Amino acid sequence: MQTPYGHLTYCTNIHPGENWPDHFAQLKKFIPAIKQQVSPDQPFGIGLRVANSASLELAKEANLNAFKEWLKQEDCYVFTMNGFPYGGFHNVVVKDQVHTPDWTQADRVAYTIRLFRILAALLPAGMEGGISTSPLSYKYWCNRCEEEKNSFTESATLNMLLVVEQLARIHRSGGPLLHLDVEPEPDGLLENTSEYISWYFEELLPYGIPFMKDKFDVDDQTAADMIKTHVQLCYDVCHFALVYEAPQRVLERLQHHGLKIGKLQISAALKADLPTGTDQRKEVIDAFRKFNEPTYLHQVIARKKSGGFTHYPDLPEALADAANEEIVEWRSHFHVPVFLDRFDVLQSTQDDIVQTLALQREKPFTSHMEVETYTWDVLPAAYRQEMSLSVSRELNWIKQQLNTGTVGIVTM
Repeated sequence: MQTPYGHLTYCTNIHPGENWPDHFAQLKKFIPAIKQQVSPDQPFGIGLRVANSASLELAKEANLNAFKEWLKQEDCYVFTMNGFPYGGFHNVVVKDQVHTPDWTQADRVAYTIRLFRILAALLPAGMEGGISTSPLSYKYWCNRCEEEKNSFTESATLNMLLVVEQLARIHRSGGPLLHLDVEPEPDGLLENTSEYISWYFEELLPYGIPFMKDKFDVDDQTAADMIKTHVQLCYDVCHFALVYEAPQRVLERLQHHGLKIGKLQISAALKADLPTGTDQRKEVIDAFRKFNEPTYLHQVIARKKSGGFTHYPDLPEALADAANEEIVEWRSHFHVPVFLDRFDVLQSTQDDIVQTLALQREKPFTSHMEVETYTWDVLPAAYRQEMSLSVSRELNWIKQQLNTGTVGIVTM
């Protein structure tokens, strides 16, 4: 939906259906009810996620036209898409395979270009569109030596430029402005602001400027501007909170370097201080243990007493090191409902959302906002509710933040 601070939606990766008929059925089931509770009197925006197999089906003219007609009937529109997960995302073990295929592989390129062609056909006139994507690859797949990491990064960057070329051609031929929104996350090849900025200026622009000059016969500055237009950041609040980066500092650094944010993904992680007392520490660890489920990666970044951080690839590795007295805080990549700030003895990183939305309210830095809590099916039972109610509560809480800047008291 349109707000004074940009378009607000939720990501449909919370709904199962890896083929188009199944996913479309889920949209028909839930979106009208959510719209009625959140945006009954104005058009409702959708953050669409379609798997590769579903994208092949939706790209067919008959399916695309039927979807467009349904959007018109329901007073809905699509302005952003999630192109990070390529394959199965429900009822399968996802874990690190969420990065497969990574940006070194042609299948990732073909999938992303297909999504952009779908988005270009769905976008309302005059509106820009963005698609969030993997941060190149998964760090543990290419960490054997620096040479291997550099090779992965180069290959991924060159493949991404093939997408940038297509986006520039669409725009220069009179089509919509489209941007690929790269989403850093813990243990991604890009996982924080520093790595994103370094990649942009040490890899993307050095490779991209001569590439775009050759393709479009433009000068260096124009080529750089084209890349900065079509490659932007997906700022997932949960991910940046996990790496202990304050929202204002992230925005200041990006602004300093002239880099844009294409999408704000609004999500929260789990966190807790780890007490020194044995009983109290066990209580906190046992609370984290309830969130140890087998579907998704739940990376943990731990703050150390002496300074610095310890990275655990997944929650089981952190649990195995729970007695380590050098560790004083855990933050775990488990997307929890954004309208709650506590989960028994655990907390969420909701305050980072509050700070980020205050900055967006003061001076909007993006026109796309998307809530992305995709873990409803794997949350502990005490925090599960009917899907349309859960999504509506999240969106209405965000609207409250944008409108008043106050945190309402919310309970399950």
